[in-house]
Amino acid sequence: MDVLNQILNINAGGAYGGGKAGGAFDPVTFAMKPQVVIRALCWVFSIVVFGCISSEGWVEKDGKEMCLYNNDGMACKYGNTIGIFGFLASMYFIGGEFMFERMSSVKSRKRYVMGDMAFSAAWAFLYFIAFFYLWSQWSAAPMPPQGIGAGSMKTAIVFCFFNIFSWALCAFMAYKRFLIGAGDEFTSAFETDPANVVHQQAYSYSMDNDNEQYSASPFGQPQQGMEQQSGMEYQQPTY
Repeated sequence: MDVLNQILNINAGGAYGGGKAGGAFDPVTFAMKPQVVIRALCWVFSIVVFGCISSEGWVEKDGKEMCLYNNDGMACKYGNTIGIFGFLASMYFIGGEFMFERMSSVKSRKRYVMGDMAFSAAWAFLYFIAFFYLWSQWSAAPMPPQGIGAGSMKTAIVFCFFNIFSWALCAFMAYKRFLIGAGDEFTSAFETDPANVVHQQAYSYSMDNDNEQYSASPFGQPQQGMEQQSGMEYQQPTY
């Protein structure tokens, strides 16, 4: 639940939900970051997908290598391709999380977050296709001799399903970061806009003048003058 709350409330006080640049590096804190934990899961899931298909997805028949997914070579190649690239991308983004805290440029953080969001969403979609593609081909495929390789093929399909949610969660976290950064940029731009500063100063000056005008009673001075006149003795005029 703590990890889920951190995912839904990403805000470390820095630009785009990251820590402030130049801070001390804590390996334990870094390893417990939601982005790093989910990336590690993507890394493991991708290894399982391309590992299962590469190790037992091909069998030799009549001098030719045949894919266990209904003899569809494209199915094995597709599963291997997205698994390998997902494995490499996961390592890249884990390294990117390490460098993210050291990016002093807000634009660099913005480009990283947008790239993370786009790639993660695309890979979640590609794994969605892979799940249904491999599942449909396996459903139509004959059982391999003595069932060799069947467990690996099923495992690859299951972990394609897991990858859909892990990569989608990465895209969601990147989207949350993007919203935080966009809000910070809007606030900063509004506060530093000269036109807005002039309007704020004029409004503040107007309010101060109104308070000064109404702080004193408008009848205070005339009443004081009348009291002074009533205290003076009447002198009869001489002719």
